[in-house]
Amino acid sequence: MELQGRVAELKRQGLSLVAVSYDAVPILADFSKRRGITFPLLSDPGSATIKRYGILNTTVPETNQQSYGIPFPGTFLLNTQGVVTSRFFEQAYQERSTVGSIMARLGNNVDVQATTLSSPQLEVTSFATDSIVAPGTQFSLVLDVRPARGVHVYAPGVTGYKPLAFSVQPQAGLLTRGAQYPPSEDYHFKPLNEHVQVYQRPFRIVQDVVIDASPQAQTSLKDMTSMTIKGVLNYQACDDRVCFTPQTVPLTWTVSLRQLDRERAKP
Repeated sequence: MELQGRVAELKRQGLSLVAVSYDAVPILADFSKRRGITFPLLSDPGSATIKRYGILNTTVPETNQQSYGIPFPGTFLLNTQGVVTSRFFEQAYQERSTVGSIMARLGNNVDVQATTLSSPQLEVTSFATDSIVAPGTQFSLVLDVRPARGVHVYAPGVTGYKPLAFSVQPQAGLLTRGAQYPPSEDYHFKPLNEHVQVYQRPFRIVQDVVIDASPQAQTSLKDMTSMTIKGVLNYQACDDRVCFTPQTVPLTWTVSLRQLDRERAKP
């Protein structure tokens, strides 16, 4: 289980982990035993807490005795005073953001293997937040970019120059969300008295992707044990005097695929 695999990493960052479910205590106890869960699994009888947080899945009718009471899946981050500081929710019930993905989106370090590519103008360190994923797993492809001293790249949306662009190659079984770029900063090009949005300090791009949990996708993925994801980073670096040749950087990430644990204990 992805959450269990992150317990030690979260502890090093001063964080604790608790999961809340509408499942009865015997179901959670059986799941915890089978999967070696060491963090608390809290049973929410009648989905009382789920309703108080306003995340009851209202698409499930009360007549559905097996599923009524489930929440919209998501993650809350609380401070030591119990105040919610961040929340992350998915677009579909079958999807789950990983702890690594949430940490990456918050700008935190993620303890995974990374690859670094360097040029005289730019250093790019890339990694996937998770090495093992399953149908419905929402994880992130991350690029930590460090421009050289005195160098800048143009932010997405800039016109008249070649802006930075990151894209993931489409493939069956993989859903791609919009890439998240950080706020850019104003750059004043004095010879033309021109202001333009750029990145000239270290920054992070986070691209969320999801292993498709639809029945159609599962048919195409059922015999696969891994998936290689390909992406491209396009940029043109400039300094105060010259713009260098545009660059296209190919990137790849390989993740292992596993099946979901669908076994449930009887209440």
